[in-house]
Amino acid sequence: MTTMLPALKSKPHRPKSKRSPAILFLLILAWSIAAAWVLAMATHAQPANTIDAVPQRYQLGQELYLENCATCHIAVPPAVLPVQTWQRLLQDTQHYGVQIKPLVDPPRILVWNYLRFASRPLNQDEEIPYRIANSRYFKALHPKVKLPKPTQLSSCVTCHPNANAFNFRSLTSEWENSP
Repeated sequence: MTTMLPALKSKPHRPKSKRSPAILFLLILAWSIAAAWVLAMATHAQPANTIDAVPQRYQLGQELYLENCATCHIAVPPAVLPVQTWQRLLQDTQHYGVQIKPLVDPPRILVWNYLRFASRPLNQDEEIPYRIANSRYFKALHPKVKLPKPTQLSSCVTCHPNANAFNFRSLTSEWENSP
């Protein structure tokens, strides 16, 4: 006996819709541009209102510095104190008369690397200044300024209105064009 295979029914033939290669190309191009923009923003992000450009490898340290220091007082630009002062400050639990919990590794190392990069060395015959008013760098940056006694961080906003945002470049109109 021979069995007959049922006849295959063929489906009616529909023409395939052709998608325009140009539309696909535009979608891929738009997605690539958006992805590149997001990636560029993420890799070149700079904390807002910083004093000077900070290389990417120190940016997290700067962010941690601001996060840990600027919450209690105006964050001092690292360049106004020497490296040795910052080293002591990072290790000291008595922070200007206030008991603080010191940073622990790894954040401490990141902050230290940023501070070491952005600060300056101390001369051999110089004492380590523990206050900004005693720092020769601070004095050099303020040659004609009559500083209040005692000099306190809160007084920075008198001349630097954006000091609270870690922007010491902008000055009040009184100092804007001074020699």
